[in-house]
Formats: sequence, C-alpha cells, structure tokens
Amino acid sequence: MRPVDILDRSKEKRVLIRLKNGAEITGILKAFDLHLNLWLEEAEERKEEKTVRLGSVFVRGDTVVFVSPE
Repeated sequence: MRPVDILDRSKEKRVLIRLKNGAEITGILKAFDLHLNLWLEEAEERKEEKTVRLGSVFVRGDTVVFVSPE
C-alpha cells in the first residue's frame, strides 16, 4: 500500500500533522494532492501545551513533516 492510499482512506477522518516549525495540527482531512497540500476542517493547532482552534485550513505540503491518522 502506498502512502497516498493511506491518506485516501483517511478522508473524512481526524489526522495529525507535524509541521517543520514544530507545530502540530489536528483536523478532519477533506482533500489532498500529490504535493501533500492538505485541506482540513475543524482544525486545531497544538503548540507548547496550548490549543488554538483554526477552523478550515489549507496546509502547504512543503511545510509538512508527517501526516498520521489519529
């Protein structure tokens, strides 16, 4: 199974994203492309034990370290 297949199975489910700046974002994966650009709904950023609600977000693939189903 390819990583893209795992992401495709994770659509409409909550995922965890770690960014290059150390931030972690969780949200419901709505869409992605082969560049790993991600569209999330109900997103929240976790950073240094703080949680900030972001709502709908677009995450550029070149900032992503990993994506994991929660």
